[in-house]
Amino acid sequence: MSLTTPLPTLATERDLIASGAKLVAGVDEVGRGAIAGPVTVGIVLVDASTPDPPPGLRDSKDLTANVRATLVPAITAWSVASTVAHASAQEVDKLGIIGALRLATHRGLVRLGRKRVDVILLDGNHDWLTGPAAMARVITLIKGDQHCAAIAAGSVIAKQERDATMAELSTKFPEYHWDQNKGYATTEHRAALTRLGPSRQHRRSWNLPI
Repeated sequence: MSLTTPLPTLATERDLIASGAKLVAGVDEVGRGAIAGPVTVGIVLVDASTPDPPPGLRDSKDLTANVRATLVPAITAWSVASTVAHASAQEVDKLGIIGALRLATHRGLVRLGRKRVDVILLDGNHDWLTGPAAMARVITLIKGDQHCAAIAAGSVIAKQERDATMAELSTKFPEYHWDQNKGYATTEHRAALTRLGPSRQHRRSWNLPI
């Protein structure tokens, strides 16, 4: 995304609130395509009292790590509430990636008091959240992380925490260089897998490049 692209706003959230929603959650995921480590979701709640977004808020992919780090406390102060939740590599293997994403989101919403949430906004065109136990109305938004402030904020806090988690795991499994590749299948990561085989942090149910 070009830095000349308009910043995400609360237009969608405010329309929903004007239509009767009291609390809107923006949800974004990080780590879905990785071959190691957890899948992570960031959840950010806004309501009628939420002011305009923090200056510089964008989709996490368009921000440096330093900028994301400064935005995390700003997002915490700006939102009604926010949290990050994970599902482990073992849970991805057991439940599949969609089941793991649902589990992580359930965990986060329970932590925040999920019964209060009226609408959940998801980035993309696939509703991977709605299941047998519906938590709230779910709306998918293509490029929501570029246009919707709550989703963009969720992407920032999720990426910042997952990157930190992968850096910590890298101290225990340094051969895979997760501090650099964050668990994605880079050339260096694939070479380490070929040489060493998978660790307990790899998603063994996936078609690992070994």
